[in-house]
Amino acid sequence: MGVFMRDTDAFTWYMERDPVLRSTVVAVAWLAPSPDWDVLVARMDRATRLVPSLRQRVVEPPARLATPRWTVDDRFDLSWHLRRIDAPHPRTPETVVAFARHAAMTAFDRSYPLWEFTLVEHLVGERAALVMKVHHSITDGLGAMQLAPLLFDAAPTSHAPTDQVEAPAGERLGTGELIRVSLVRDWERAVGLVRFGAGSLPRVLRSARHPLASLSDVVETGRSIVRTVAPVRDTLSPIMKERSLGRHLEMLEVRLEDLARAAAVAGGSINDAFMAGATGGLRRYHDRHGFPVEKLRVTMPISIRRPDDPIGGNRITLMRFAVPVSDPDPTARIREIGRLCRDARSERSLPLTNAIAGPLNLMPSGVIGSMLKHVDFLASDVPGLEIPVYLAGARVERYSAFGPTTGSSVNLTLVSYDEACCVGITIDTAAVPDPDVLVECFREGFEEVLHLAGDHDRVRLPLHDEAQADTTRSPRSPESGEYEVNEPPWND
Repeated sequence: MGVFMRDTDAFTWYMERDPVLRSTVVAVAWLAPSPDWDVLVARMDRATRLVPSLRQRVVEPPARLATPRWTVDDRFDLSWHLRRIDAPHPRTPETVVAFARHAAMTAFDRSYPLWEFTLVEHLVGERAALVMKVHHSITDGLGAMQLAPLLFDAAPTSHAPTDQVEAPAGERLGTGELIRVSLVRDWERAVGLVRFGAGSLPRVLRSARHPLASLSDVVETGRSIVRTVAPVRDTLSPIMKERSLGRHLEMLEVRLEDLARAAAVAGGSINDAFMAGATGGLRRYHDRHGFPVEKLRVTMPISIRRPDDPIGGNRITLMRFAVPVSDPDPTARIREIGRLCRDARSERSLPLTNAIAGPLNLMPSGVIGSMLKHVDFLASDVPGLEIPVYLAGARVERYSAFGPTTGSSVNLTLVSYDEACCVGITIDTAAVPDPDVLVECFREGFEEVLHLAGDHDRVRLPLHDEAQADTTRSPRSPESGEYEVNEPPWND
């Protein structure tokens, strides 16, 4: 049975009236060898039966009588969503990323459920890649990790599932029926508000006994809401100002252990070290162009997922705040960024995210654009799978995710997998016309952070580094001429 979108998911949906704010996520599972196609089809078919959102399309009630409605597609066709292609020449990782770039730049056909998986086969070295394109309203990063066991195995088995799972019943709503269920939805929400108010009576009575403390709480909550929704009029970056639909995708990789040790030395978390590497790269990029900056504004997704929430789904809110960039000391940046991130995660507005999104959904797209288009960069850290996994008999060697820029100039999405941190980089080509320069600056920024841990594996740029062991070397420190040989980025 269909359900109406939460207001937060509707916010993601409505803001796409401005194509620059599209919320398309593209992830790539790098495989060796190619998976068993028939097993993969069977696994995906079972997953769509267990997770209704994979068979649901979006229907918008007329005149916005309610939020858009998830409706089970009565003509669901798995072959439309799961495809296979032969990799074009030269059959390298670059060809996969070029395909992923096209997917990231292309809007979904809203007549269908909002996901497309494509298996790219016959890459060099008998490899393959599964390119997964998903709309953010279906799931966030943590939700995707919850869904992973439906598709991936902990062992290299290649057997199709044998249990029988009934598919959700399809729906087809005419305009009249859609209006009726929308009005019922509005009535139920109104009744819910009345019940919420009645349940709040004891809290109101307590407030009457302690009016000053209650007034202070209200004021602080109001300030938090203002910080959450306040429009931003100007970018802090003097050079990354333009916005467009053009995208450039890149990959950066560091060892999880190295990043964790560097974070520990500075007294921060992995996310703090990740953000410090990103800001170090952005400092270098601006300095290289002769426009040094003190701070840049970041959008950071914060999970509001609760233990009783269903698996999958989109349970994040977007917080925007300025972070230090000019300080060359990575330890100082890690500590200051950590403090700022903790402040953002403790905002009083977080529990009110869904309520805040409701009025925002009624605003013109220009207002939403003013909230997001002047943000300099977006950084997202997703704790991934701690052990190697397999897809229909093929080992997943790496897992890369390329998040939407959501109006910013660049998105860096870190997903940890096995012993690696894979950072997918999505660049707006109008904001950054020289993406190779920015990516090299990011490499240097992360090297700066990893140097805190002492000996470490070199930061890798798999699309640029030569896959030769004798050319993949890492300095023991940025100033040292000593090198140690590491494994190639695409080894067997």
